[in-house]
Amino acid sequence: MRRTTRFRRLIEADPILVMPGVFDSLSARIAAEAGFQAITCGGYAATATRLGQPDISQLTMVEFADHYARLCDAVDLPVFGDMDTGFGNATNAARALRAYERAGLAGAFIEDQVFPKRCGHMAGKAVVPVAEMLPKLKAVLDARDDPDFVVMARTDALAVEGLQAAIDRANLYREAGADLLFVEAPRTEAQMRRICAEVQGPCMANSLETGLTPLVSAAELEAIGYALVAHPVAALYAVTQTLRRLFGELRETGSTAGWLDRMTDFEGFAALMGLPGIRVREQALLDFAEDMVGRDRA
Repeated sequence: MRRTTRFRRLIEADPILVMPGVFDSLSARIAAEAGFQAITCGGYAATATRLGQPDISQLTMVEFADHYARLCDAVDLPVFGDMDTGFGNATNAARALRAYERAGLAGAFIEDQVFPKRCGHMAGKAVVPVAEMLPKLKAVLDARDDPDFVVMARTDALAVEGLQAAIDRANLYREAGADLLFVEAPRTEAQMRRICAEVQGPCMANSLETGLTPLVSAAELEAIGYALVAHPVAALYAVTQTLRRLFGELRETGSTAGWLDRMTDFEGFAALMGLPGIRVREQALLDFAEDMVGRDRA
């Protein structure tokens, strides 16, 4: 089954789909090993790990597509991506969708912020008029080769124009054909309940640790009415804190001996990277060649 189809069915099915946020191929492999059914990688994590910079529209479409292709090559899971504001007008957004499909993504979202955009939990956001967002969304939907590729429309209008305006925008985007809706950065559970009650389509929750939105369990989010939940920065923040502590101790003591019980080992890491399977395949190919040469000589 295509990854796009699997992802669409996961969204439509019960229970709520929980997607961890990854930031590179290694973290994608670890998420797959943990048993998740789908993963996501947003611009926040991608910009931080590729550039060491904040999420303020610094990655290009080509850089995003290359990043996603590497993730999709690393794992067989559906990967959900970030199209920012479409990288320009409707024509640019359609080109981005085609590049994302070639990269192997199962879906992606486009948002209605003004370019250059900001992380959804940063202050000072601005949104474009609906009449500017709708052509880009329609162009993305029309550009799909695979009808199961999931297109999510995100609105950041809540922080700028209020909750009702955000709900109205989400419903317009649904009417235009968006498969999935995302009202970014509600500040209370009451707002979250109203979003799920009034938006006429499946909604995604965004659990950003230490962000503006309350941190609510997957079971509670399902009861509220969400179809899926992403934790886009949990792994990034955890790794950042871990490396700060590791490097601090190494710099101070000159040794990593105190960290051995918090590290994977050499063989375990090789197994995670798939080395045993690669060696088996290599040997099978050598055996095939030896057999062919032997038969030719006979």
